[in-house]
Amino acid sequence: MNDVVINTFWRKGVIKSLCLKISPRRAEKKVTESNPSPREQVLWELAQRLGHKFKDLSLLGQALRHSSYANENPGSGPSNELLEYLGDAVLALTVSKLLLQHFPESSEGELSRARAALVNARQLAALARRLNLGAYLLLGRGEESHAGREKPSLLADALEAVLAAGFLDGGLRAAEKLTRRWFSPLLPSLATLSWQDFKTALQEFTQARDKTSPTYHLMAESGPAHDRHFLVEARLMGRPLARGAGKTKKQAAQTAARLALERLREESGGGG
Repeated sequence: MNDVVINTFWRKGVIKSLCLKISPRRAEKKVTESNPSPREQVLWELAQRLGHKFKDLSLLGQALRHSSYANENPGSGPSNELLEYLGDAVLALTVSKLLLQHFPESSEGELSRARAALVNARQLAALARRLNLGAYLLLGRGEESHAGREKPSLLADALEAVLAAGFLDGGLRAAEKLTRRWFSPLLPSLATLSWQDFKTALQEFTQARDKTSPTYHLMAESGPAHDRHFLVEARLMGRPLARGAGKTKKQAAQTAARLALERLREESGGGG
């Protein structure tokens, strides 16, 4: 979705109605700063650190409620899964706009690689750690006993859910403000990031989505010693994804990884 579509949906109430479906308990109690519970007080403090004053604090609370906790405590409210789903889309939009504003002369491919460098699971988890989101998560006993507060996947999901909470609470402008606050300090480092390291990007994608890594297989090599050509195939759990050619095995593997990453992102609906 682009800015126009999201703003149109927002004005028509489509996304606001989604907010009610995501957090059906939001109207049960008016949370104010004058009568906070201990949990609400903690959330108010986090909201201040995030730089967004929530009109509906229950959205932030939901963003930090893991499914393991919601399952063990049925009356606690919905988990952050739907917010994480929405946050993934909002993140892609707001980061894309941020990059366009800062790098207006860059090509589509360069911007796509820059976005992948910013919104991969490892980077999102690092941002969540800087915000100390792990300390605010509500986890079930199993996740708590297995150091769930430090799991990169849980932290990355929580960050996306918090962004979605800000979006539902304050609209696209609020989401863009959060995105700028989190990602603007990282923009200068993009000049030194290896945007061409598609093997790393593919591995991060498959680890986050499938909990496994791709493999690379040499399919063919030809040409004289001074002008060799290699064909490498990238596979995921034995499934061929893409083939890449190059004058070195490394170059061919990078090409295969780039094509495989494009294919998987397209299959996943363009998400990061």
